[in-house]
Parts: sequence; C-alpha cells; structure tokens
Amino acid sequence: MSPNGIHHLAISTTDIKRQIEFFNDVLGCELVALYWMHGVDDAWHGFMKLNDHSYIAFVQMPQNADAASEIGTTHPGWPGGASAGGTMQHVSFNVDTHDDLLAMRDRIRDRGHNVYGPIDHGMCHSIYLSGYEDLALEIATSESAIDGRAWIDPEVVGLAGITAKELERYRSPEPYERPREPVAQPERDPALPYPRGMPPKRYERALSIPDERISAPTADSVPPVAVDA
Repeated sequence: MSPNGIHHLAISTTDIKRQIEFFNDVLGCELVALYWMHGVDDAWHGFMKLNDHSYIAFVQMPQNADAASEIGTTHPGWPGGASAGGTMQHVSFNVDTHDDLLAMRDRIRDRGHNVYGPIDHGMCHSIYLSGYEDLALEIATSESAIDGRAWIDPEVVGLAGITAKELERYRSPEPYERPREPVAQPERDPALPYPRGMPPKRYERALSIPDERISAPTADSVPPVAVDA
C-alpha cells in the first residue's frame, strides 16, 4: 500500500478570487469547492479540479497578508530557483498527450500569458509559465512511465549519500500488510517531524483524541449547499 497520486496540493494565497480566475480562464480548471476551511478560523478553502481525484487547492486567511514573499526564500521565482526546504519549488500538472500539451501552450498564450516550451526532457515534455503570487508552474506529458533503470543516475546517487542497499530498498518499497487490530498512536518523538506552527499543547491534545472520535461524521462532513441526488 502506498499513495497513488496527489489528492490536492494546498497553496496559501492572499487573493483567492484572482487564483481561481487564473486557474479557470488560463488553465481551464473547474472550481469544485469553496468553503470555510474546517477547524481554521477565518480561512477559506478553494479546490480547482485536475481530475475527479486530484485538485489544486488554495487557502486564504487574514494572516497570509502579513507574511512577506521573498524570492529565494519563500518562493524560487522560477522552476530552477532556490527556496527554503519544505517550500514548494514548482508544481507540474499532467496532460495525456503531446497534442494536449501544445493545446495548453496555445490556450495560455491566447489568454495573454507567456509560456515557453515544450522542452524535451527525455522522460517527459514540459512547458513552463508563471502564476500569480510567484507560483512556478509546469505542464508536462510522458509517453510512458518513467524507467528507473535509465533515469537513476549513479553519480547523483553517490553524491546524495545513498548506498546500494538503500537504493535497492527505494526502488522496491517493502509491502505493508495491515494488522488485524489498529496500530495505537505512538508517543510523540520530538526528533520526528511535527506541525511547528501549531502550539505544542494543542498538538498533544489532538494526538490524545481517539481515532473513533476523529473519524465520526461531524457538521464539517455536510456540504454547505444541499444537492438533490
């Protein structure tokens, strides 16, 4: 068992309407959700559809306006730029064919936006453009699945400090069989990743809530608009 795609990539914004307009008009994405973000005061959450199981999402809250955008720190500014570890370097959207890629290039230019490519990367062809709030965007297509035998460079493997045994494991992840009984929440290890923006006591309280209580439907599970079946 492993993740099989991106359900949604959430990006902070100070102008959710402008982002919706760009992704709708320039890239052709459908708005499928726009609501008060669950559990977060004064925040809006919007979803633009890539397919029925994959979305680009935006989060707008008042505090976003107070966070400075700095190229080379918070944003790379272009797909080859640097940014802080853990920030989004760029996002690449998929299309199925090379003709689809050319159609996207023409659509973007038709809307008055600059785009360059397609560039032949061997494992894919890509076009590149900039979005609002310094987003670095790519649209790509691959004729077939990426072949790790050809695209894992031994030199880079060595420079990354990856041993032959580790590489073998990375290329063939161990299968996981779910046990009969649920695995208990482990004690929090301060050395492991945790949401640093959340007050520690609040995070510890959240971890103490039983799974059954968290999983139970709440008012948040009900859409804001009733739709007939």
